[in-house]
Amino acid sequence: MDRRSVLTAGAASAVAFGMGGTRAAVAGTGSVEPFQVMFDQLRKLGQTTSPSLVLPGLIAQTHSLRELALNAHPRRAPEILALTARYAEFAGWMAQEAGDDRAAMWWTDKSVELAEAGGDRRLGAYALVRRALVEIYRHDARQAIEVAQLARQNAITDRIRGWAALHEAQGHALAGDYDTCMRILDVAGEHLSAAQPEPGPTLGASNLSDPVAMIAGWCLHDLGRTGAATEVLDREVGALPEQALRSRARYGIRRALAHATAGEIEHACALTTETLPIVDAVTSATVLTDLRKLSQLLARHHRVPAVQALQPALIASLHHQTA
Repeated sequence: MDRRSVLTAGAASAVAFGMGGTRAAVAGTGSVEPFQVMFDQLRKLGQTTSPSLVLPGLIAQTHSLRELALNAHPRRAPEILALTARYAEFAGWMAQEAGDDRAAMWWTDKSVELAEAGGDRRLGAYALVRRALVEIYRHDARQAIEVAQLARQNAITDRIRGWAALHEAQGHALAGDYDTCMRILDVAGEHLSAAQPEPGPTLGASNLSDPVAMIAGWCLHDLGRTGAATEVLDREVGALPEQALRSRARYGIRRALAHATAGEIEHACALTTETLPIVDAVTSATVLTDLRKLSQLLARHHRVPAVQALQPALIASLHHQTA
């Protein structure tokens, strides 16, 4: 399926979801364990391939779990609804990666409704964390800061407070406020260090060995401190798991952009050449934001042989991401 087909299918499923959808072929007394295993597999798939391959399965299983919850014993329904909420939340992330912010927020809001119906209040604040991330990719610093601050105020766990603080720091970086950005990064580190294990799948990125350091590198680039940014991103991107292709695409292109901004054009081209096959494998509307910036920056150095050699693959990748 191409991106247009996936988003059309997603919108149709959203309408069906709101109307009750179709009855799932699962018994009200069935185990949710297969759905938990499937969710883990879909998250892994989401790290290694296009959202167009992941979204249909996510949407279908969310429908099935919702029907299972409706037919379950009242004592079992909360557990099922909690897992359904996580499916819906992940569908929101994949919709954002497919380039549909509206669908992303619809699914995120639906995840909050499902979680609250099952007695889990964590996702309400996490939905605000997701909204802050949308504003960051829209380059709306003020909105990103305000929404992230609201998320931190409403969060009931340190992990969610930590991720809210990370996105708030990114907002301050976009606004050019170095001191506040660094202070909030410290706050994020304190929350994430204090976070306790929580039931169910992990909320937020799970592939970063040091989320605060990685986001600090991201922020340093936005703050114009490219030397410091490249040093941090070189270290943190190198620590990403081999199988975390989506994370490697996202932070790998940001790393190349930082090196290009620092004037290291040939090295930036080498990093981009290394990362483009990963970008093409996963396709990502959010990575596309930095890929366009990188293309525009390298175009200013079109006489450099490394840029000339990279240009066909870079143009092909940009076309692939927007097709």
